[in-house]
Amino acid sequence: MKTAIIGAGNLGKSIAKGLLKNEQLEQLYLTKRNLEELNEFQHYPEVTLTTNNALAIAQSAIIILAVQPQHLKPVLQNIAEHLGPKHLVISTITGVSIAQLEALCPPKTAIVRAMPNTAIAVNTSMTCLCANLPGNERIQEAASIFEHLGTTLLIPEHQMQAATVVCASGIAFWMRLIRATTQAGIQLGFDAKEAQMLAMHTCQGAANLLIHTGNHPEQEIDKVTTPKGCTIEGLNDMENNGLSAALIQGMLSSFNKINTIKKEQT
Repeated sequence: MKTAIIGAGNLGKSIAKGLLKNEQLEQLYLTKRNLEELNEFQHYPEVTLTTNNALAIAQSAIIILAVQPQHLKPVLQNIAEHLGPKHLVISTITGVSIAQLEALCPPKTAIVRAMPNTAIAVNTSMTCLCANLPGNERIQEAASIFEHLGTTLLIPEHQMQAATVVCASGIAFWMRLIRATTQAGIQLGFDAKEAQMLAMHTCQGAANLLIHTGNHPEQEIDKVTTPKGCTIEGLNDMENNGLSAALIQGMLSSFNKINTIKKEQT
């Protein structure tokens, strides 16, 4: 697999690190205006660092666009003539539709949109993918890349805004819940470091239980709630104070905001 990452910033570098763990990788081109920021990749024999996007594209079959949204149009305008039938273009750029990408690429270009989250840096991203018609024929190639960086789900493009809220913004929502649990732990007598450790690993354990068992959350909740016990007392008090309602409403507000931003951009 010969791949180029155009715009190897924080996300691009995280993707590169995941790809380098894949023994099928033949060649990886990383492009950036300031190559000094990519020094950590110099010792990999399969990696080429360059400021020349056209060179990277000519030598690659899979093109991952990881530039800032404001840089996408000039970048694609400069490289469009170098794109051909062999190329699969994967965009990780938030809010840029397939139609917008198609308008800047040659006709019949295979295009995939990918929405990862920041957990990609530790290979545990939840990444949602969608594609145009030519891209659908090669979407498994894109999925295989992101499966080395976490978990993938193929969705229709109209759900990408919702995926941004649930997965990308969702990282922040879960961080806030972990912070609140940490604060409670401190109030209950643990020092800050201990409280955060308890909160983080308990959160991880809860998620892993659902991932490995396939159970509904309520099935696992039932296992730790006993009649007149402390767990059900705490859960009921949280619900009475609006825990679930606040989470749902906050996510709906985030979804409404992202749709407002999209309308303003069009």
